[in-house]
Amino acid sequence: MKLTMFTRYNTLGASSRYRYYMYAARLRDAGEQVDVFNFFDEQYLRCLYKGKRAGFFNILNACWRRFKAVLRADDNLLIEYELFPFLPYWIEQIFLARRKYILNFDDNVWEKYAGKMFLSGKYDALARNAGGIIAANDFLYEKVSKLNKNVIKIPTVVDLDLYRVENKKFDKFTLVWIGTPVTYMYLEKNAAILQQMSWKYDFELLVIARKSLKNRRIEGVNMRFENWTQEGETELLVRSHVGIMPLTDDEFSRGKSAFKLIQYSAAGLPVIASSVGENVNVVNNEQTGFLADSPEEWLEALGKLINDKGLYSTMAKNTGKVSEDYSIQKYFPIFQNFIKKSQSSHRK
Repeated sequence: MKLTMFTRYNTLGASSRYRYYMYAARLRDAGEQVDVFNFFDEQYLRCLYKGKRAGFFNILNACWRRFKAVLRADDNLLIEYELFPFLPYWIEQIFLARRKYILNFDDNVWEKYAGKMFLSGKYDALARNAGGIIAANDFLYEKVSKLNKNVIKIPTVVDLDLYRVENKKFDKFTLVWIGTPVTYMYLEKNAAILQQMSWKYDFELLVIARKSLKNRRIEGVNMRFENWTQEGETELLVRSHVGIMPLTDDEFSRGKSAFKLIQYSAAGLPVIASSVGENVNVVNNEQTGFLADSPEEWLEALGKLINDKGLYSTMAKNTGKVSEDYSIQKYFPIFQNFIKKSQSSHRK
């Protein structure tokens, strides 16, 4: 099998790292020929995480790099959302003509182009003409199944081997949130809940993203900020006590893939999460953690995890078992078979 992957980011971007580069490495180990080309460079992503806009020439250079990469690519493509961000479908159609391509979605990116001239129908058109589609969650699966018959759900997964380490827990009871400076806004939008939890219980909230976010710390909440690194994220997660994932209930959030919860589970952490989108599928409520929406529900969930050591221990064990259902060990053969089947059927 020959396959060319067109990702949005390099390995610094979590979606590209876990849904492409991790699979590419295993495909190569299995003897397959795989090339990976990212669209945005690391400079763009670092600007995005700092809340800055990348320059026009940065995006122009990205388009030029992508143009050259497509011309020399094999006919079998796996694409993260689209070939050329910000450009209309008819341009992509030129480059995709007579090629066999599979799309891979882990976010409701339709919302980003909603109401924009020449772009609002782009993902629908790409999906209709794809040889197959990989969807990361039920919301996206249902959405793309209306556009294409060859669809599979493959969640964003972790490599369990990276989490099979033993580290002493932090001395202070620690809630952890992992994400990017962009998604940090979910903590800010749920600041009132976090403040009420802090008033009642003694804990530290560890934010794994960027240390510079301390300038946006939530008043009244004991917070610690650490830079995300690929090498250090596992240790920080394993040493924490509870993973949290508050969300807002909107169309974009419903399309998110609950990957934070999957990481927390792999680290053996009970979780507290908003009952939005894929969260309700990943969390086994009152078995691996709690689904909570109101401040009262968040307070009650945290209180149980802090005060009931038996419950905490049971939930921690349960999350470890559940994480096997969200692992590369389980999904790599499923992914590999879908790619081969889609390539074969699309040739006929």
